Amino acid sequence: MDTMPNDLLVLLAVSRTAKFTTAAHNLGLTHSTVSRRISALKKSLGGRVLARSDDGWELTDLGERAVAVAEQMETAVAELGNTRQGPDTVTGVVRMTATDGFSAYIASPAVAKLRRRHPGLSVEIVTVTRQALQQRSGLDIEVVVGEPRVHRAEAMKLGDYELGLYASSDYLAARGTPASVDELSDHRLVYFVDSMLQVDDLDAPRRLFPSMKDALTSTNVFVHVEATRAGAGIGFLPCFMADRHPDLVRLFPDTAAERLPYWLVLRPDSMRRPAIAALVQALKDQMLAYRGALEGRGGTNRHN
Repeated sequence: MDTMPNDLLVLLAVSRTAKFTTAAHNLGLTHSTVSRRISALKKSLGGRVLARSDDGWELTDLGERAVAVAEQMETAVAELGNTRQGPDTVTGVVRMTATDGFSAYIASPAVAKLRRRHPGLSVEIVTVTRQALQQRSGLDIEVVVGEPRVHRAEAMKLGDYELGLYASSDYLAARGTPASVDELSDHRLVYFVDSMLQVDDLDAPRRLFPSMKDALTSTNVFVHVEATRAGAGIGFLPCFMADRHPDLVRLFPDTAAERLPYWLVLRPDSMRRPAIAALVQALKDQMLAYRGALEGRGGTNRHN
């Protein structure tokens, strides 16, 4: 029982990475030591704290309760170590997943502002475009497109963003500007790889412009933007990303558009951890500050 506090911190590290090897590296331990610590914790608590999944290790119900205690321990240790300016509870590592665009233009500035007040905070952002997971072992926060259908989780809407059709000015000079949505069939689309798209809400171009064939497709929205700027075709792009580039012209802004919501998902008890609660608020604040650009009101180069 004497080593249980250390074993709990090892479990906390595994829960944040979902892998023994990565947790061992972060803790400066060997893989076998991490395995022994988890086995010892299982014996001490009288049940399994981890279960295998396709993505690594996920917490059992007992493991989730143990990690909640470990997080309290981590916060207490951080408070004891901060003696000059008083205790700062917004410390430790928070891991989140989000789409490429959200990570770059919402999460990154939000984290930067937050860390200026709380330098003991570290945030890991994994970029991915998918539906919310049913098991989020190793994750504190998920940001997804579309309302999630999840169990044993808390979900909140962050706000909306708009997608629109864009083409580069050079492309339009060379190929001509379509006079109507019907004329889009003469042009090719830059967008997501249809067969790999995991979010139903992002399938709008197949519904809005069914006659458009693909020109270049990618799983990364930054590729969509740069391919459109390079003249690969007409891109269906987030306005808050496309409107940053004066060489992109928005086509049919009043008719060829789709507005989608960003949702945040986290474990039910996660908001009890000050670092997670602070990051959630920072993301909300950044969404509000960036609202005009997100909703497509930041662009001036429009073609009706």
